[in-house]
This record gives sequence, structure tokens and C-alpha cells, in this order.
Amino acid sequence: MIEASLPHPVARGGAPTVEFIGATKRFGTLTALDDVSIKVRPGSVHALLGENGAGKSTLVKCLVGFYAADAGQVMFDGREVAIRNPHDAGALGIGMVYQHFTLVPSMTAAENLVLARGDLPFRIDWASERSRLAEFMARMPIRVPLDKPVGALAAGEKQRLEILKQLYLKRRLVILDEPTSVLTIEEADEALGLMRDMAHRGEITVIIITHKFREVMAFADRVSVLRRGALVGEREVADSSPDDLAELMIGTRAIRTAAAKAPVETGAVLLEAAELDAADDSGHPAVRRASFRVRGGEILGIAGVSGNGQRELIECLLGQRAPTGGSVRVKGRPYGATRREMQQHRVFSLPEMPLRNACVPGMSVADNMALRNFDRAPLSRGPFLKRRALREQARRLIESFSVKTPSPEAPIQDLSGGNVQRAVLARELSSEVDVLIAANPVFGLDFAAVAAIHGRIVAARNRGAAVLLVSEDLDELLDLADQVLVMFEGAIVYRSAIADADIGAIGRHMAGHAGAGTPA
Repeated sequence: MIEASLPHPVARGGAPTVEFIGATKRFGTLTALDDVSIKVRPGSVHALLGENGAGKSTLVKCLVGFYAADAGQVMFDGREVAIRNPHDAGALGIGMVYQHFTLVPSMTAAENLVLARGDLPFRIDWASERSRLAEFMARMPIRVPLDKPVGALAAGEKQRLEILKQLYLKRRLVILDEPTSVLTIEEADEALGLMRDMAHRGEITVIIITHKFREVMAFADRVSVLRRGALVGEREVADSSPDDLAELMIGTRAIRTAAAKAPVETGAVLLEAAELDAADDSGHPAVRRASFRVRGGEILGIAGVSGNGQRELIECLLGQRAPTGGSVRVKGRPYGATRREMQQHRVFSLPEMPLRNACVPGMSVADNMALRNFDRAPLSRGPFLKRRALREQARRLIESFSVKTPSPEAPIQDLSGGNVQRAVLARELSSEVDVLIAANPVFGLDFAAVAAIHGRIVAARNRGAAVLLVSEDLDELLDLADQVLVMFEGAIVYRSAIADADIGAIGRHMAGHAGAGTPA
């Protein structure tokens, strides 16, 4: 076995071959990887697909040295290697672009690139380093303003910098972990197109973890599908369809079917924001004169790259942040999101990260499911809580919404992310709903959970509810929404009916570029 830290032929340039043979990894009684064997061809883009918990991240973490497999081998350029830590992975030329940025915001792009090397002298010769950077950038097909602080860069520029960092470090195998979650469609296509082109020129090999079939079909050469820690199939992308891949992932083709929106005549305006302003946690303007209306029987989608005021907007609507200007009205009346107003107007919500924002983690599933109605019959009699009725309600909701839990008394924090969201969904949609506010309701969930939650959201709309859906996934909005708005730097900069929406214009407005389309 070759030690990764020793110089040997695999450290030279060119796209490497990578192979897992019988990779197995256990965490206690959980088998996260079960005898997985995958070969990644040199100069290719190889996609890893699978539901949450399928083993994708565990597999690549064994490759970058965060985990050590309990059994199996890693072959690199035809030789077995021992990757004991991230330093060993770097010595082989293996690098990873993570879902969230790993940059120092206060430093310039140039400083981030140079300091990533890890082999710097006590005193840095910046003239020499800048010359080296200029030579490197002259060979790169993408550009980033090197003298600009990272904190001032747009999301797309930061992602390009993350990719440039791996190339500057002379990585030969680049792993992309959900790399486009904070990018517009145009920025995502640019980043993935760059990696594909470099791979096809034989400069690097790429492994991509993604949940977006569009990206697999457009940019990958081959795909491996994992389910419950096991490899269940491999395909050439050219010979595959999204339905084929969905069937491998979850055992059914129907799961990718979009939720069916019934033809519904829209009703009165049920939720309205007028010239709404709000500040972020630092007191800086985050929402700027945002105005919109949501009618009954309609899903209004709000698109935007993360960090453009969506979180602050939702918190204003849910009563978690006081607006600094403007107003919110529900059914034509001023609305302050008090518990009494929520009950009176039947306003419910599916917030992002529900375990943190919609649950009491240490309380049981049954208790969390009763947070909306614990003080009303049949769960209470005067000041006394009826525990039997509470448990019966929980069992009914658990069955109806397919929540997987050991028992109603299990702490909700012990459930998987998808089941926490199902439990919140059961609580919020188990009674009549007039207004539903959902923020990234399926972020990080597997495909089965996504389909179930989307179906429930559309069902609420079909019954006449007004639904506000804020999502960073444009595909989700295009599937579910009737109308779409775009937020950029806190302002509504684009609006259109979905049937008339220009995807290119949506992307340009998300990135802050003027373009064709209907202005706000």
C-alpha cells in the first residue's frame, strides 16, 4: 500500500483514475457504507446520487481523509493508497468544494488563495506570490477580482473562487458537494461547465454529489446510485433518464411526478405585504419596500439567492422579527402574527430548519404536534392537559403523514430531518388552513420526503389556501408556484405568472443583472 504523503507517480499531473473496492464503514450498529465498489474514469464527471443517508457523503469523506473505511481499498491511478487524513488527500491531489463556502470573508481573494497552500514561509513575499497568481490566472478560463475582499463578492464569484482554490492547489481529483445550492442557474451552469470542460481535456477528474437531476443529465458522464449504504446501480448518463435514476434511488418511478395543481379559481387576497421594510441582525436594511399579494387558491413563489432578505421577510411574517416599516395584512386586517391572530385567521407555517425554528427539540413528538392546540378541546379541560387525547392525536397524525418515529413519546430531536419536517407538516396542516407560509420546506430532505411535502402544499392550495413559498431552488418554484417574484438585496425586482416566466430573466434578476422580463 502506498502512503499518500510520500512522493510517487500518482502525484504528477493529469486526470487520475479513482476506484473504491468493497468500501465499508460502520458507525456503531449503523452500516453507512456496505461493500461499495465504484470506479471513476480519468477525465470524467462522475455523479453520486441517493437519498439523505444513502452514504454519498460518507463515501467521499473516506476519500478526503475525514473518515477511515473499516474495510475495503481506495485505488488511485491503479495503486492502493492509504488516506489517513486531509493532508494525505491533498498530497495525492484530492480536493473538495463544499456546499458552504470555506473562505475568510475579511481577506481578499488573492490572500485566500495564497494562504490555502499551507506551505508559506514566516514572512510572505507578496510580490512573488502576486506574480505566481498572475501566471496561474492567465491559464484559467474564469475570473475573480483578486484584490476584492471575499465578503464583498457575489455568491457566484465565491463559488468560482472555491473552484480556483482547488485548481491553484493543483488538485487532480475535485469533489463537488452540492456545489450549486447558492447559485443562480446561469452561475451553476458556468461552474459545472468549467469543471466538465477541464475534465474532458484530461486535466482533472470530477466527482459531483447533487440532488438535481438537471445537473446530472447536463454535466455528468456516468452516475452511481446509492441506497441505504449500498450501491444499487450505475449508468451512463447518455443512456439514462431522470425516471430511471429515480427508480434506482427510491425503488419507484412515480416519485418524480410533480404535485398535481387542480384548476382553481383564485379568491380574495388573504395575505398582503405593503412597502415592508426590515433590518438584519446587525441593524442593516435587509428587506426594502417589499410589496406582494397572495390570493386564495394560489401559490406565490419567491425566488432568490440565499442572503437577499428572504429570511428576514419570513421572520416578519411569522412574528419573529419586527418590521421597520410598511405593513402586513391577513384577510384585509392588520396582522401582527400573535398566537390569537394565527388561530383566528388560520395562518400556518413550514419554516426552514424546523427542528430549530418550529419545535422544542427535547420534547416528545406528541407534545410538539400539540403546540398549536394544546390549550383547546379535546386536548385540554380548563387548565388541565388531557394526555390520553394528546397521544391519540399524535398517533393519528403520525399515521396520516407517515412520520417514522419509535413512538409518540420519542424526543423529536431523535428523528431524521425528513421526519421532523413531516411531523411539523402534520401539525400545521391537520386542520383547516387559510394561509400557509413555507420557507425552503424541503431543504436537505430526500426525494420521498420532498414528494410528500410538495403534495401536501399543493393540496392546501387546491383547497383554497393562499400559499407563500420562499425557496432557493428554482426548480421547486417552477413546479409548484402559480406566480413568481424575485428578491435581490431585499427588494422585489421581478414578478411574473409562472406560465409567462422567462427563466433567463429570473436568473439574471437573481444575480442582480438587468435583463429582459417583467420588472417589479
